[in-house]
Amino acid sequence: MELAEEKLDEHHLDEKEVVDVVVRFAGDSGDGMQLTGANFTQATALYGNDLSTFPDFPAEIRAPVGATFGVSAFQIYFGAEDVTTAGDAIDVLVAMNPAALVTNLDNLVDGGLIIVDTGAFTAKNLAKAKYQGNPLEDGSLAAYRMFQIDIHSQVLKAVEAFGLSHKEALRCKNMWTLGLVMWLFDRERQATIDSLKAKFGHKPQIADANIAALNAGHAYGETAELPAGIHVYKVPKANVLPGTYRNITGTTALAWGLIAAAELAEIDLLFASYPITPASNLLHELVGRRQFRVSTFQAEDEIAAVCAAIGASFAGSLGVTSSAGPGIALKAEGIALAAASELPLVVVNTQRGGPSTGLPTKTEQSDLNMALFGRHADTPIPVIATSTSTDCFEVAIEAVRLATKYMTPVMLLSDGYLANAAEPWKIPDPTSLKPFPVAHLSETEGFKPSNRDQETLARVWAKPGTAGLEHRIGGIERSYDSGNISYDPANHQKMTDLRQAKVAGIAADIPLQEVCEGEESGKLAIVGWGSTFGAIHQAVKRARAEGLDVSHVHVRYLAPLPANLGELLARFEAVLVPEMNTGQLIRVLRAEYLIDADGVNKVAGQPFKIGEILAAIHQKYASLTAQAGPAS
Repeated sequence: MELAEEKLDEHHLDEKEVVDVVVRFAGDSGDGMQLTGANFTQATALYGNDLSTFPDFPAEIRAPVGATFGVSAFQIYFGAEDVTTAGDAIDVLVAMNPAALVTNLDNLVDGGLIIVDTGAFTAKNLAKAKYQGNPLEDGSLAAYRMFQIDIHSQVLKAVEAFGLSHKEALRCKNMWTLGLVMWLFDRERQATIDSLKAKFGHKPQIADANIAALNAGHAYGETAELPAGIHVYKVPKANVLPGTYRNITGTTALAWGLIAAAELAEIDLLFASYPITPASNLLHELVGRRQFRVSTFQAEDEIAAVCAAIGASFAGSLGVTSSAGPGIALKAEGIALAAASELPLVVVNTQRGGPSTGLPTKTEQSDLNMALFGRHADTPIPVIATSTSTDCFEVAIEAVRLATKYMTPVMLLSDGYLANAAEPWKIPDPTSLKPFPVAHLSETEGFKPSNRDQETLARVWAKPGTAGLEHRIGGIERSYDSGNISYDPANHQKMTDLRQAKVAGIAADIPLQEVCEGEESGKLAIVGWGSTFGAIHQAVKRARAEGLDVSHVHVRYLAPLPANLGELLARFEAVLVPEMNTGQLIRVLRAEYLIDADGVNKVAGQPFKIGEILAAIHQKYASLTAQAGPAS
């Protein structure tokens, strides 16, 4: 956080203007930290800051109160300049109990501000957090600025007039805390008040109590005798392009992208899925959008979901299915069926920590191998990855375009971080989106289900029930010439080669790889894919500001790879590949292009920090400089 000028306001409180700031709300999963963060995010967006968020959920559905493994957190990084990640070190930590403090303290900057609810620091809660003593009293937090408030007692006073039970009253403490933080950052409360009225419209007493708590927290900041060093933060508005913006998560952007794609393709879409974290919200978003060309189906299991989607595609609609790692594994046979029968299918994989149940609420990029190779036999399919929450909209449209044009399953890779993270999205002009209308076959003369487009190699798409276009397709190998079942060895070779060639040919229909930041040749290229974009982008910008010859290359199309990618990477002395796995893309790049790339691997359930990638850049750059030796 960069500090600028300091001044005094009319209340004689210190104000510090900062370029950017990272705030993290943390508490029990029942403390409403996600709602608190979402409301603060809304207020920050309305103020005009650029921002990025990171909701961090516990894996337990309802962990014991006060347990460290039950801490729910919401982090927001906002500022006056380009923001592409949820931030590294925390500037302000809101800790609602000892567990929230102990699990987040290591990420707080020296001199950072801790807002802590002293009412939660009971002997019982301290013991659950494995504290031997009370950290608020033993001097262990001397390196930080402390704002200690008994929020429990404050909120009980604030809502006393509404006749709530003790338990119901304490549920308002997140709104009291939000009011205080809104005062701290000079945010407006009206949007939150409107949201509370809408959310609790059928329970006006609860709405009014939460609003009273919000206002009381704000008033506390204005009137209380504040500890030394506590000041109001002023974060200037960001310079953004004119337009209409809204905060959007990756899940919402994906849903809207699928809706837009159905309109652009002029085709009905069936979304069939089975609930699994963190992919379930895509179904939740689409089920409420039935006014568009979208139908939804919650199947009894993952296999039923993919089969239902394939059935929709056979019938002439577009089938879309969604899951996370374990569910994608269950869908593998169905995906291979769609590839064998050459039917369009979009498979959304919102990756999470694995293997097996693994870390269901944490993020990872470890399904790339499965996306590329995780089917029996030689079954290539296009694989495309989204890099930011807002990028999910465009990638969803592109996945539908490829699936319908080439009559193939397409896997779209997102992850838990992108699914839940929010950032400002400039709503595009609908007229700027290029239509790609689907044309089902209507010509009956000479019809065979094996007829195909000579350029794309896609077979014809005939709707069942159309007179003269009766046909059968399936998973058993078919004759190249007639589409009938064939066990001929030479035919199987030909069909295998054809399916491979069809996917490989997509390389001519996707953009050439470009450099996101830096030069198109030089000393060091940082190559990423998926949600590592934001951290790599900022790390490369900082490295270049230091005078280092570093460039950022981010790959959207993972199968087939862009036609010029190998040539582009060959122009650099060295390649570094950060991934949230043990090194999956790097193996592909080494195999495809025979380049000596190095990996930066993180498998912790948390996204990369800018500093982690910047440190790897410095280390690799120093190694390259040492190898080059002294200048002649």
